[in-house]
Amino acid sequence: MGNCLRKNPQDPNRQLDIARPPAGVTRIPRQNRTSTVEEKKTPSDSSKAVQENRRKHRRRDYRLREWKTSVFSSSQKEKHSKKYRERTMPESLPVAARDLPAVSFHRDEVFHAYKLKYFCHGLLEAATRKFSEKNLIGQGGFGDVYIGYINSCAMTAARRKNADFAVAVKRLRRKGSQGQDEWENELRFLSRLNHPNVVKLMGYCCDDQHRLLVYEYVTRGSLEDHLLNEDDTELNWERRIKIALGAARGLEHLHTYWRPVIHRDVKASNVLLDDDFNAKISDFGLAKFGPLGDKSHISTRVLGTRGYFAPEYIATGHLTLKTDVYSFGVVLLEILSGKTAAMRRTNGLAGNWAKPYLSNKLALHQIIDEKLGRNIQMEEAQEFAEIILRCLNSDPKNRPTMSEVVAALEQLQLNMGSCYQTSLRTSTHTTRTLSFEQRPLKQRMSNLVI
Repeated sequence: MGNCLRKNPQDPNRQLDIARPPAGVTRIPRQNRTSTVEEKKTPSDSSKAVQENRRKHRRRDYRLREWKTSVFSSSQKEKHSKKYRERTMPESLPVAARDLPAVSFHRDEVFHAYKLKYFCHGLLEAATRKFSEKNLIGQGGFGDVYIGYINSCAMTAARRKNADFAVAVKRLRRKGSQGQDEWENELRFLSRLNHPNVVKLMGYCCDDQHRLLVYEYVTRGSLEDHLLNEDDTELNWERRIKIALGAARGLEHLHTYWRPVIHRDVKASNVLLDDDFNAKISDFGLAKFGPLGDKSHISTRVLGTRGYFAPEYIATGHLTLKTDVYSFGVVLLEILSGKTAAMRRTNGLAGNWAKPYLSNKLALHQIIDEKLGRNIQMEEAQEFAEIILRCLNSDPKNRPTMSEVVAALEQLQLNMGSCYQTSLRTSTHTTRTLSFEQRPLKQRMSNLVI
């Protein structure tokens, strides 16, 4: 009985039968081998350590490859596909950074989430000469801004001051948690926005207690600096329209983003100018996502700068896209008058004092900046004043959208260009005629052919 289970020995002289496929079948599909419980062996502690070490090396190599790329490389294009939105930004987004739990940023987490350059604190400290007062170029909503010089190829502090290596470094002031919230807020918004009229965020630093943001360096400072400088003669009428149009396009990009963004602190000091007087919107520390769906507004605390508040925002705390439109109307008024809102503030509403002048064509010249002189046509000033009045409307429903403001400013700029070409042709023809008539009689007679 015990021998019946034994396997019969094979005869070595017996010919083996080779299994062949049936006729017409060229290949027999290979059957997947099913693994048994005995084959699934649990890895040892040493193999786990090896796998973890390999993952660390892969992450390190990935970061090194990213760091070797130039800091000043062109940013990626905006991705508006549905898959990208679902992968990067979930539908249940917080309204603002302060609504999130108070957790600190981790270096790898921010790097992979926002695709920004990570700067160590030592590099930024060396680039700004230890945050010297000589390198201080401005003050933001939550920190001081310094100019620094970084060699993008070697990722080291530049030894000589070169405009090609210049960056703007904003350092967080260590005062309470509000600055931390604004730092995180600006990092979240600017890492997702990419537009020529929005200041470019290049990187960040969150070593220990240090919180810094690195931006592109905008050479000509803010619009407010030029308006307050009485000796400034660079802001002629054409450049002022160009600045207004550029800032309007930047705000239009925020308001037409797939989830609208409300800047909440639109003012002349947050409009930066580059070498060609192109405007760039900056300082997103107070920005919020706009309402979605059936919601008409967002209820929040009244924060920002006095003089730029919309009347309904002061009264109710309701925040909408039209709140930015009112603030932008104040900026347009500053561009026309050359006076900042702080100099003309009346009960927090800077537009009240100007409405009687803007609506009266005979009195409009009284608020036009004296530095413009005769460089402005009254028809163009009246058209510009109409845009300001629409933005400063007390009823937010009657205010235009930023897209409508952009269209109106583009039409004004187009009309200015056509008028300039017409006047240029007229002046050239007149000059040629007068130059011939004013010639001496002897010279005119010598030109005649007998």
